[in-house]
Amino acid sequence: MHQRPARLALATATAVALTGGLLALSAPSAVAASGLAGDFNGDGYRDVAIGASSADVGSVQSAGAVVVLYGSSSGVSATKKTVITQNSTGVPGAAETDDRFGESMAAADLNRDGYSDLVVGSQYEAIGDRDGVGSITVLWGGKSGLSGGSGLPQPSGLAEWGGYSSGIATGDFDGDGDMDVTVTGQSHTHLYNGPFTRTGTPVSHQGVDELGSTYEVFAGDLTGDRTAERVYPFGVDGDSAGDISYFRHDPGNWDAHPESDYARVKLPYADGSDGVIADVDKDGYGDLVLGDYGDPSDGNSVNGHTGGQITVWYGGPEGPDPDQKPTVIHQDTEGVPGGGEYGDVFGAALSAGDVNGDGYADIAVGAPGEDLGTKRDTGTVTVLYGSASGLTGKGAKQYSQDTAGVPGANETDDAFGISVRLVDLDKNGKADLVTGAGYENGYGAITVMRGSASGLTTSGAVFLSARGVSLQGNANFAWTIAQ
Repeated sequence: MHQRPARLALATATAVALTGGLLALSAPSAVAASGLAGDFNGDGYRDVAIGASSADVGSVQSAGAVVVLYGSSSGVSATKKTVITQNSTGVPGAAETDDRFGESMAAADLNRDGYSDLVVGSQYEAIGDRDGVGSITVLWGGKSGLSGGSGLPQPSGLAEWGGYSSGIATGDFDGDGDMDVTVTGQSHTHLYNGPFTRTGTPVSHQGVDELGSTYEVFAGDLTGDRTAERVYPFGVDGDSAGDISYFRHDPGNWDAHPESDYARVKLPYADGSDGVIADVDKDGYGDLVLGDYGDPSDGNSVNGHTGGQITVWYGGPEGPDPDQKPTVIHQDTEGVPGGGEYGDVFGAALSAGDVNGDGYADIAVGAPGEDLGTKRDTGTVTVLYGSASGLTGKGAKQYSQDTAGVPGANETDDAFGISVRLVDLDKNGKADLVTGAGYENGYGAITVMRGSASGLTTSGAVFLSARGVSLQGNANFAWTIAQ
């Protein structure tokens, strides 16, 4: 396996989708109009938001856009969509060169009106005379879908080109029944406590500066108490996937850090650069699934496997036991298709959902650097199935653009699997797979495969390119898909 292109390394390092899905455990939001989280228009079907952070807006290059595809009994299509930019009516700010609106996203009902809202990061938004600071916008859900928006309070002292808003996660972090938001980027991590007003004002907000430089975050319930824990993976010298810890709500904790109602729990033997929380063994506790996609020989993973790996740390009433022996799965694990090769970046994107409706969370794993035949970095997605014994390689399925029934064809640098999202879009009780090919035709595309009792089916698979959803420019369409 060859060295992957620098642009692919950048994409996987900074734009991995931190995605959850059906059975991905997180704290409950307020009751939505449809009763479904992620339903922006309240019609009873979950929807999917896809980032295009390098899309041109008119003559403004790389200003960024978000494409929302609305679910229905027949899934999604380009005919039922919304494209939102910072030039859209009611959205604060304006489309400016290299803002990268849509670089990161997360969904939740923040104002308790029964519709899911979308939190969107503009990674390099300029603030005043400071370039590349970054900002956060909430797009509000309603009967007609997402429209209008408000900015969240901007932390003071952010550095230029710091990329604030690189990572976003939502969940009920303090157990009060309201959804909260956490945002991170290079030198700052912030916590916004809900509920939020339509002006974007939270009940309170504060920094979490003890973490240092972080770019990623994801959240879910590791302890079964219906309160979400926050996981902030970040690298250390000599091991870019070397520090995994999470914050759990602990009102009795008065340690000397800025958020005294939370305790930080370290997992000293865990590695990963991204992840998702889901109940893969159906014991009522969320399990921590980490993607450690670096290769040991390049210094990006001290304990990893060639081509990348994922590890599963099983949850419990006190969260994952730091001394447990985690489940390790890679492309040389029994039952997993393919084989580990340098630069595959297996685990660069992860999502959880019940693909076959058996009640166990399954995991979709992107490997956008996978070579197939003579096609370099064409990419694959592997689906691993949950069971009473946890996540295993048994029955695992691998998909590429050469899989029978999948639209398109394997091409060099497609990066199929750069993002993944498992979500039930057609309300049949099985999660569908939405996956991005970040460099398809130079500007990106998504493929949607529907879930069934026997797993994913390629029958009727949908392919939508950036041009097919009216995006212009390089686009980077589908580098990110909202959790």
